[in-house]
Formats: sequence, structure tokens, C-alpha cells
Amino acid sequence: MSKLANQPAPPSSDMDVDSAAAVEEKNPVRFSINVLELMREAQMQHGLRHGDYTRYRRYCTARLRRLYKSLKFLHGRGKYTRRNITESTVTDVRFLHVVFYTAERAWSHAMEKKTAGPNAPQRIYMLGRFRKAVKWAALFSQLCSIKGDSRTSLEAEAYASYMKGTLLFEQEKNIEAAMLNFKNTRTVYEELGKYGSIENQLLCRQRIEEVEPMIGFCSRKLGGSALQEHDLLDMEKEGPAYDLFKAKIEAVLSETRSQQAASMTEFNWLGRRFPITSAKTRVSILKAQQLEKDLNGAATEPIPADKKLAIFDKLFSAYHEARSCIRNDLASAGNAENIRDELNGLDKAVSAVLGLRTIERNQLLVTIAKSKFAKHRDEKNEKITKPEELVRLYDLLIQNTTDLTDLVSSGRDKNEEENAFVREYELKDLAFRAERCFYLAKSYSSVSKRAEAYALFSYAHSLADSALQELANSPHKTLIQDLEALSFNCRSNSCIEHATGIMEDESAPERLSKGVSTISLGDDKRKDTKYLLDILGSYESALGEQSAKAPCRISQFPPPFQSVPCNPIVLDMAYNTIEFPNLENRMKKEKKGLLRRFWG
Repeated sequence: MSKLANQPAPPSSDMDVDSAAAVEEKNPVRFSINVLELMREAQMQHGLRHGDYTRYRRYCTARLRRLYKSLKFLHGRGKYTRRNITESTVTDVRFLHVVFYTAERAWSHAMEKKTAGPNAPQRIYMLGRFRKAVKWAALFSQLCSIKGDSRTSLEAEAYASYMKGTLLFEQEKNIEAAMLNFKNTRTVYEELGKYGSIENQLLCRQRIEEVEPMIGFCSRKLGGSALQEHDLLDMEKEGPAYDLFKAKIEAVLSETRSQQAASMTEFNWLGRRFPITSAKTRVSILKAQQLEKDLNGAATEPIPADKKLAIFDKLFSAYHEARSCIRNDLASAGNAENIRDELNGLDKAVSAVLGLRTIERNQLLVTIAKSKFAKHRDEKNEKITKPEELVRLYDLLIQNTTDLTDLVSSGRDKNEEENAFVREYELKDLAFRAERCFYLAKSYSSVSKRAEAYALFSYAHSLADSALQELANSPHKTLIQDLEALSFNCRSNSCIEHATGIMEDESAPERLSKGVSTISLGDDKRKDTKYLLDILGSYESALGEQSAKAPCRISQFPPPFQSVPCNPIVLDMAYNTIEFPNLENRMKKEKKGLLRRFWG
């Protein structure tokens, strides 16, 4: 009976296994990956913070090698045997990481070739890398839709759409499909940005900001919304997304400028018109004028100083390119005097504008330096401008002003506008000299040279008053206000230096007598300096006072001299009285032959 009762037991266990497998098939294990966070962290920590795609590609390769070894998913020992990752293979979340980093490696390799400026064969290779990245991104999206949770599947789909849009965008064959993929990416991240932690929302917002310029560029290429030149310049940001379409923005900008330059026939400067015949010169001057509008056009929102300096650098580059084109035309003009005169006048006008913008840039540097000069060290421990740095900047301004006035006044017949321009910058040169003298006096005052500082403050005051008299009827109200403030500061500082000098002269005899009275020929009764190695048994600080900027006193180096005992001096007094025995009979005598005896 017991055997009969025990016989149904094995079938019941098989049924349990089958039911467990059925439950597992109905409720498979779902993996969770924060794709955007994983990608951003890997990119920022391994090269893409500085645009180093080579370093990021090497990191992806090393990461894949570690994943293959940890999963024991190797591709043969001696001969390479391909092992595909399928739905049944993915039993661990690391298999999804393998597919993701393979796509990232192919993408970073393509971007590496793109940023290097590929030629025709390298471009073919670059597009092949982009296709490979799209293939692995599509496989990643497919596996995440089966093995991942809903959020992971959605992020993987956005990642695959971005990769596909990148390939189509680079091929320039189906811009509409590229824009559709970018829009899908934006839609997914807009939805994901509504939920989750603050960090995740910020990452989604950053990703949307990266995709937006690419959608706008595609829209412009399709003619849906024509972007202006300033809109294209606003797209110039940092990061992988900008690296992708940087060359395309430059191409569109050059095309737009070429179209606008076709209607630009002359260059106006101080009431004179100079014809422009070269197309390259037109494009360069038009680019410089657009940058000038960007520099001065933002009235509602002030432009930061660092961005202004970057615009000035691009502006100088454009004007230098224009001067180079003009001088090339001069070299090929031959003996045609009319053409040479026009080109010389255009070169002079462009050089004058370049000098004027150089003065404006140096004035911006002076403003930045003055803002740091006026305040003390703050919590961030920001570097303070020294007066010598401002003196050097004003030296540059004086030299720039002198060169500009010499250039404009070098013509034979000057019109009224040129004379007014020269007069204006001569007055500015006088104001710059007064400012330079003021900060030179500040540098002498910082080293307690009262007489020199007082004389320089007085001279700066006289220069400022002279400039104010010249500008009495001038419309330059800002310059007049600055000179009035400078005159007041010079007067107040000269009084302070005068009073400080008198006080120091009166207290000098007292300090001298006090110093002489403390001179002593005896032992030095100054406080002994204690070092840490000498006071290890006591709880005394070896750092000194907290306000003093003295180094830590750990041990005295070089070590001090110490007295050591000398070796004893031994005087041998008995040596001179000892009589030693005669030992000649014990000494060996030499035997001499007959010849030696004869010759001695």
C-alpha cells in the first residue's frame, strides 16, 4: 500500500516544474537601465567633456572587453568565432550593456573621423561607422523592448531614433526622415522629463536642447522655416551634437553671405565710398559686419564679457581675412593706378575699422580689470587686478589710439568727418594718458613711495582737467563723467598721499630712536621659536598665529650648530730622555766580492 501511495509523487513534481516555467514565461524578468544617464556619465567622464572622441572610443573598447570576460561570452581563443546576441542570450543586464557600448564605440569612431576633417575615402569609412552604430542601436532598442521595462524600452527607442537621424543627417539624402527621427527623440525626452528625479529631468532637458538646433537646421534645409544668420550663430554651442553639424552650419553661413554679398558693391567709411570687386573680400567684410551687429545689437539682454571677447576674436579674424584678400588683389593689379588707388583706400579703411575695434576690445578688458581692482578678495578667492596690469592695458590703448589717428590723418585731403574723428581720438588719447598716470601713481602708493605717488596723482589731475576743458562742448557725456570722477579721485588720493607722507616723516625720528634704544650687545632676549619636534611632549601649537602667513614650524633646517667635546691632546714627555740600545751588530751585513772591494 505504501508503494502504491508513493507512485503518484514524481508526476506531481514534474507538474510543479512545468507550472513554474509557465509562470516564468508569463512574467519574464524585466531589466532596468537608465540609458540617458549611463550614456551621459560615460561620455563626460571619458573624453567628451573636452571633445576627445578617441579617448571615448578606447574606453568603449576596454569596457566591452571587461564585459565579455565577466560574462564569459568570448569569441574563440585562437580563431575568431562570431557569437550573436539574441533574445534567448540576454539572461543578464550586462548583455544589454554590451550592445549599447558597441553602438557607442561605432558612433565615437565616426565622430572621431568627422572632427578630423575627412577626405572622400575617410568619409565613406565614417558613414560606414554611422551605419554600424545605427544597426547596434536598433538591436539595443529591440532587445530592450523585449527584456527591459517600459521606461528602458522608451529610452532605447529614443536612442535608436537619434542614431538613425544622425546617419540620415550626415548623408544629406533624406533630411525629412532625419527631422522625423529627431522629433521622435525630442517627444520621448519631453515625456520622460515630466517624471523622475530632478537629475533625470535636467538630463532630459539637456538632451532636448541638443536636438532642437538639429531639428531647426533640417527645417531650414527643407524650407519649412528659414533661419536667419543670427539664428545659425546661436546654434554654435559645445558638445557632440554641435560637432555633428558644425561644418554644415559653416557651409550654410557661407552660402547665405555669398548671396548677400552679391548686392554689396562698396564699403563706406567716414564719408568715403570704396568699391569692392572681389567676392571673397565682400564675404569677409559682410561676416565682420554681421558680427558687429551681434556685438552691439543686444539691447534688451546684455552680452557676457567672455562671449563679447569671443565675438571680437571672430571679428578680427574676418577683417584680417579681408585685408589678406585686398593685398592679394593689389599684388595682381599690375600698373593700373585707378584700381590700385581704390584698393589702397579700401585697405586703409578696413585697417582703420580693425584698429577701432581693437580699441573697443581693450576698453572692455579695462572694464573687466577695473571691476576686479575695486573689490577685495571674496569667498571664491578671486584674483585681484594689480595697478601694473591696468597701466599695461592703458599703454596698449595709447598705442592703438596713436596708430589709428596716424592712419586716418595720413591722407592728403581730409574731409570734415575724418578731421572730427582724429580730434575725437586725440582727446581720448589724453584721457587714456590721465588714467594711466592715475594707476601708475596707485602702483607707487602700494609700495609706500609717497613722494612719487603724490607727484603722479597731481600730474594725472592736471591731465584730466585739461581733457575736461577740451571736452567742454563735446557730446560725449560718458567720457566727461569718467574724467570728472578721475579728477576727483586724483585730488582725493593726492591729499591722502600728502597727509600720509607728512605723518610718516614726523614719526620717523620716533621710530628711529625706539629702534636704537632696543639695540643691545648682550644676549638676544627675543622669543625663542619653538619647533614641533622639540615640543612633542606638550600641547603647544607649532603653527603660530592664525592671522600670520608664516609656514609651519616642524623642524629647524639647516640644523643649528652645537658644541661638541674635542679629542684630548697627549704630550709624550718621556721620549726625549730615553736612551735606546745600539742595534748595529744585529743588522745584516752585505758580502762584497773582489771587484766590489776594489771599487769600494
